[in-house]
Amino acid sequence: MAWWNTRQDQGWLYPTAVLCVYGFLSMMRPAEPFLVSFLTGPQKNFTVQQVSREFYPIWAYSSLFLLIPMFLLTDMLRYKPIIMLQALAYVVCWLLYSYGSGVRSIQLSLFAYSVATACDVGYFTYIYSVVGPEHYQRVTSYARAAVLLGYAVASLLSQLLVSIWRVSLSCLNVITITCLCGALLSSLFLPMPQRGVLISELHGTESNTDSPTDATFGGVQAAWRRRFLKTLKGLRQMLLDCKEHYSSAAFLFFCIWFAMGKCGFYQITGYVQILWKLKQPSDNFTAYNGGVDAVATLSGAAASVAVGHTSLNWSVWGELTLGAFSALAAGAVYLMDLTGNIWVCYGCYVIFKSVYMQLITICTFQIARSLSKEHYALVFGINTFAASVLQTLLTAVVLNTKSLQLTVATQYFIYATYFGAIALIFLIRGVYSVHATKHSQLEGDGQDDLTAERQTGLPESSQV
Repeated sequence: MAWWNTRQDQGWLYPTAVLCVYGFLSMMRPAEPFLVSFLTGPQKNFTVQQVSREFYPIWAYSSLFLLIPMFLLTDMLRYKPIIMLQALAYVVCWLLYSYGSGVRSIQLSLFAYSVATACDVGYFTYIYSVVGPEHYQRVTSYARAAVLLGYAVASLLSQLLVSIWRVSLSCLNVITITCLCGALLSSLFLPMPQRGVLISELHGTESNTDSPTDATFGGVQAAWRRRFLKTLKGLRQMLLDCKEHYSSAAFLFFCIWFAMGKCGFYQITGYVQILWKLKQPSDNFTAYNGGVDAVATLSGAAASVAVGHTSLNWSVWGELTLGAFSALAAGAVYLMDLTGNIWVCYGCYVIFKSVYMQLITICTFQIARSLSKEHYALVFGINTFAASVLQTLLTAVVLNTKSLQLTVATQYFIYATYFGAIALIFLIRGVYSVHATKHSQLEGDGQDDLTAERQTGLPESSQV
């Protein structure tokens, strides 16, 4: 423990570097872009219907029930165990994918995947507990860049291995498991935080006194009880503070888009491989799922960077921008659904993902700029939970309603309509916000003119 503390005291560089290595390796999953092809191919021989209706919904339902307990455990267990759990869950998931047999093993693998995704809160908040606030912006960008780079490299690598070197999909699974084992190993080198963000921010140094000094079972149990009660107390105070934030209409609408957009994004990206498989002209067609994923990810990253360098009054024009680009995303999904050309479908997916990453970046920094650091994890946790609730409802209606039995094409028509409804809501809200801002500015100018007249006793236009 002393060695870890020494490493941690050396600054922000060591924990950030280890976390970025973990983030990169955890996203190095070259088997993922061809997962549907693997499950429906000769290796597993499942049907597209089974993948769509029996396997994928497990992830949506499980994630909903895991988010809240995982959020509480993240702070109580000091982040590092949650990151290790995430890596272990990914390894278990792909081992079941590769070597499991039968419907139950694949469903268990999707449950393990939901555990891993629920642990994302640990990855994205760990760094705040081991570095100072002056490094938050830098380390956040590095952590997100590592994840993005890992996903893009994995997608590009999978495409090269499949298209050029004709590597089997089973081999992609082996590479994926190897990288995930590397991620699990790298997580062991993360310094163990001595405080939790949730507890320490609300109770100051008091949270550092909950370490068990009594090695007996009773002493450990009492220490854990104190830590749990402090977490609940801190959470209650944070909820009261968040209530004030959500009372702001502008803040609330950005949170609404965050939740609704994330829900739609998960649905579209989760089932897009099934849509691509149906659009392929023949079974001998060389799929370019990995290449398209890589291009879409890098294009989305470029769009996100462009947003960061755009000079615009987002508090005035942000909602209108969300509405306009949501309409573009809806149009891209409509075209994905209606076209019979796989290349057009690929291109529309790149447009959709780029637009989404651009808009989610706008929402993220608009929400974050209104928050203090201790509220960041909770507010985004609430928004993510709302997205999971919406995703569960949409999955239950679209996929698991037996009376409907919707085809994949009909599902994507519903998803496009969903984004069309979002676009309509935010276009109306955006026009209202711009009009209200202009009106308030005119009233302010009028008040200034009236004040000037009262001070001089003359009309404003007659002053020298």
